[in-house]
Amino acid sequence: MRQGTSVRAGSFWYEGPDLETGWHAHDLHQIEYALRGYAEVETSEHRFLLPPQQAIWIPAGVSHRTALRGVHSIAVFFRPELAPGAPERPRVLAAAPVLREMMVYARRWPIARADADPVSDAFFEALALLSCEWARNEVPLCLPNSADPVIEAAMGATQADLRGAALEDVCRAIGVSERTLRRRFRAATGTSWRDYLRASRLLRAAALLVDPRHSVLDAADAVGFESPSAFARAFAERFGETPSAYRRRVGGGGEGDPE
Repeated sequence: MRQGTSVRAGSFWYEGPDLETGWHAHDLHQIEYALRGYAEVETSEHRFLLPPQQAIWIPAGVSHRTALRGVHSIAVFFRPELAPGAPERPRVLAAAPVLREMMVYARRWPIARADADPVSDAFFEALALLSCEWARNEVPLCLPNSADPVIEAAMGATQADLRGAALEDVCRAIGVSERTLRRRFRAATGTSWRDYLRASRLLRAAALLVDPRHSVLDAADAVGFESPSAFARAFAERFGETPSAYRRRVGGGGEGDPE
């Protein structure tokens, strides 16, 4: 993105077809902000969902891969010295509305430009420091990941059928006992398989609600909740708002949806 320049920070705008990157890392800190659509960012330890109007902080040197789905997004990259005390692991920011305005305004200074200037340096230094502050309030939009091949297989089998996933079926598919999977899953992730399933269903539902073609009832049914009320309670517990309120906020509409 930059070679032989004095540029310490800059932006990169993406508006195009769905995209999946390979594993990669940067020597710069990165903030990715989705204006439309949603992104998924995977690291060795976590898998993050990035819906519209949310941002993710990715520290310099962290290997990750990204999937962009119908996304218009902007990324801002910083040299590490601009953000002392920055978080050492990725996290979704509980961002103030000013973040969106600053991220959009950052298009004025692409990361690939030839030279820095005092105005851009001051702007990006302020954005870096504010982002570190916002990152202290993390949004629960991630799932654990694991390099354990048994747990990785269990996660894959679970994700493949969130609507009908059952522990006995997952164990049968990967060839381990329920007792073994329960023990290894908690040891590898710090959570139970059932809690992982519940979180996976809610994050998948949140991704579905980004698309205006999916109603709250559609999302609840697609991920296996037995009733709209159970879905609404679980969703509000995790995200702090009802599915309908979330859908309206991220641009999916929502008129007529039950709370």
